[in-house]
Amino acid sequence: MDNKLADSKKILLGVSGGVAAYKSATVASRLVQDGFDVRVVMTESAKQFIGEATFMALTGKKVVTQMFDSEFPLGPHIELARDHEVLCIVPATANTIGKMAGGIADDLLSTLYLCFTGNVLIAPAMNCEMWDSASVQRNVKILEKDGVQMIGPEEGWLSCRVKGMGRMSEPERIVEELKSVKR
Repeated sequence: MDNKLADSKKILLGVSGGVAAYKSATVASRLVQDGFDVRVVMTESAKQFIGEATFMALTGKKVVTQMFDSEFPLGPHIELARDHEVLCIVPATANTIGKMAGGIADDLLSTLYLCFTGNVLIAPAMNCEMWDSASVQRNVKILEKDGVQMIGPEEGWLSCRVKGMGRMSEPERIVEELKSVKR
């Protein structure tokens, strides 16, 4: 990989609350190992599945979780959006996708998305019935029309103990997609 590209690409890794959140740690680790500058933003629900300490250790940076943080005088949603080139949400739950498609800004991640002008990629992950629901499919189409790049989902074993569509793509695929993003 061209180190110049890696040094210049600043990635915001959004983590929303789903079982697949544990895989986002691997994404963060691989990106950092490849020389990317990674900052993690977590939803409150994500903290039910994986801890902030994991991401701080992997990225060397404080994880941002709150809409109001004295580190960011203009607000983290504004400063982080202006300071990063790519926003990737891993996993993107049905709730997060719905907020994005509907323009709802009720937490840091959804507010940040609305401020973000760079490339946005999401890796959906959810139960197969949720993925197949008309509302999720409608929301996905809205996001694709808005220019959001989907990474997956894939068919496979789900945490609800069935096989179906909705499994988050593997971290290796997500990292490769991020590496290929054009600035």
